[in-house]
Amino acid sequence: MPSYKKLDLQAAFDRDPAAKNKLMIRLTYTGYKAICAYRRAHWYYTHNLKYTALFVSYIAKRRFGIDIHPAAQIGHGFFIDHGIGTVIGETTIIGDNVTLYQQVTLGGTGKDVGKRHPTIGNNVMISAGAKILGPVTVGDHSKIGAGSVLLKDVPPYSTVVGVPGRIVRMNGEKYVDELDQKLPDPIIDELNKQTNKIKELEEKIKELEKKIGDKDDA
Repeated sequence: MPSYKKLDLQAAFDRDPAAKNKLMIRLTYTGYKAICAYRRAHWYYTHNLKYTALFVSYIAKRRFGIDIHPAAQIGHGFFIDHGIGTVIGETTIIGDNVTLYQQVTLGGTGKDVGKRHPTIGNNVMISAGAKILGPVTVGDHSKIGAGSVLLKDVPPYSTVVGVPGRIVRMNGEKYVDELDQKLPDPIIDELNKQTNKIKELEEKIKELEKKIGDKDDA
């Protein structure tokens, strides 16, 4: 089986339409370089050279703007596209063939102990700016939309969007949560209230005009 670095390189080449060749990726892709640094740091960490691992991780964070804790467990075919601002916490577990975009956070809530960070399944895509917090599990083949904030488990083959994150598709079909079919929208609610008030005022004006007209006729 090819090494993890070769599989990571192939993943970048396959998934980024801007990649012209693998040499370009090796030389210019900060996401790929950060993953390579993580692979070295993780080796040190698992061989009880934790200070060396943390130092390698620190240098990579300074150089590439991507913070991956060396204790995190990441499968093969991992691809970070752009990647600036990406954070992957200590107890994170990531499966194979996962894609992350810039400013993704796989972090903690500050309330958990032990397993504090997410578990991401195989073939998952997490879009730009998404935050997955706490020891939640994202099932295989799921997609997390840009800017989403996910705080609960997601089954396989799901698409999640919004703040807080909610499932909108599952197994390729539109998903409706029977317990929460309508999400509150404060702007729309306020507009509806104002519209109702205007209608009430218009009805009162009509009533007053009618009374005035009746008096004039009398």
